[in-house]
Amino acid sequence: MRDIAVFSGSAHPELAEEICTQLEVPLLPVRVDRFANDCLEVQLQANCRERDVFLIQPLVPPVQEHLVELLLMLDAARGASAARTTVVMSHYAYARSDKKDEPRISIGGRLVADLLSSAGASRVLTLTLHSPQVHGFFSVPVDHLHALRELATHFRGLDLANSVVVSPDLGNAKAASAFARMLGVPVAAGAKQRFSDDRVVISAVIGDIEGKDVIVLDDEIARGSTVIELIDRLRERNVASIRVACTHGLFTDGALDRLAAQPDVLEIVCTNSVPIPKEKWVPKLRLLSIAPAMAEAMRRIHNGESVSSLFH
Repeated sequence: MRDIAVFSGSAHPELAEEICTQLEVPLLPVRVDRFANDCLEVQLQANCRERDVFLIQPLVPPVQEHLVELLLMLDAARGASAARTTVVMSHYAYARSDKKDEPRISIGGRLVADLLSSAGASRVLTLTLHSPQVHGFFSVPVDHLHALRELATHFRGLDLANSVVVSPDLGNAKAASAFARMLGVPVAAGAKQRFSDDRVVISAVIGDIEGKDVIVLDDEIARGSTVIELIDRLRERNVASIRVACTHGLFTDGALDRLAAQPDVLEIVCTNSVPIPKEKWVPKLRLLSIAPAMAEAMRRIHNGESVSSLFH
């Protein structure tokens, strides 16, 4: 590929390397320095003039550090006369801040979208936003991919004759329904109430799950409190087995260990949209790569081809 320049921030260089391998282009160097007053300075160490620039940087912990680093990368690309700058963000952490559900509360999802466009983003390529309306927060074009195809490919290798897909809540039910159609199995959903970031109550599971092999599908798992609450309800309904799947496996505060410790959870499946340190890995973890899908989307963006056809 010609006239393309791919850079990575420090959030997930392993994913960036894998994407560049798929594209057969080099990952260009970036210098990130910190001044004595704690301010960051970023330099893109390759020519950007009139090139199609892609900046790979998911918003993962420490989120604020990686966000500022990305904004500085955008500013550097704009100052270097890039023809177009596309942010490749496999995880948009602020997508959870998508509504004003309490008085005088900020809507971080919209604010960060404005910051990206103000800093110089021409386009955004992202994966599995927490809620679909976040797409509308951006004033620049957004290509919104999902990882359902990669997850479905994994589960098609199992005997699905007695399986059902379960969404932890009604908000994720549409994605769960699409996933269930891909697998040719029925779908169910939990009735969830959230009282705080780490306290949720699932009062019931709507659907036929008695004696079924359950595949729990969520968009992301952080502390895992929702999934563990759902597992308790599934046990009460005497399901045969449980598998957990998500796109973004953040697994904070020992969540992966807590999920793996559940005796009836057979496996935990997620993508590499966010980095998972190897010291966190457990035998039940199955990690799927989204690099081929992201690379193909980047190739199509560069060539002016349809990205939506990736879903068909």
